[in-house]
Amino acid sequence: MRCSLKFNRKARNIIKLIEAIIKPVKLEEVKSALAKIGIDEFLESAIFCHGRLKGQAMVYRGVEYVSYFVEKVKLEVIAADDSVGKIIEAIGNIAKTERREDCRIYVLPFVEAC
Repeated sequence: MRCSLKFNRKARNIIKLIEAIIKPVKLEEVKSALAKIGIDEFLESAIFCHGRLKGQAMVYRGVEYVSYFVEKVKLEVIAADDSVGKIIEAIGNIAKTERREDCRIYVLPFVEAC
């Protein structure tokens, strides 16, 4: 089944998908910053990351083990090209820290919507 709605690539307002992976403790602050610039609709997902992140030592039933999965929150916002800069700035000013893995922001072209 094909989608009936397609965005014109030559249109003035090109649609973008902004994905931000942030720490869960920064979520409420980021939500309020997005609300201040008029972004009320976005997708929020709890995710677990694995990679260069250092694991946390945990104790379960008296046995210590290291968990290499770290909980993060993924925000997805679909916005017009002219508002992408404001959204990235709002998220980045709050969620970025000294550690690179605490805030990752990706901007992707959004071609089709159903």
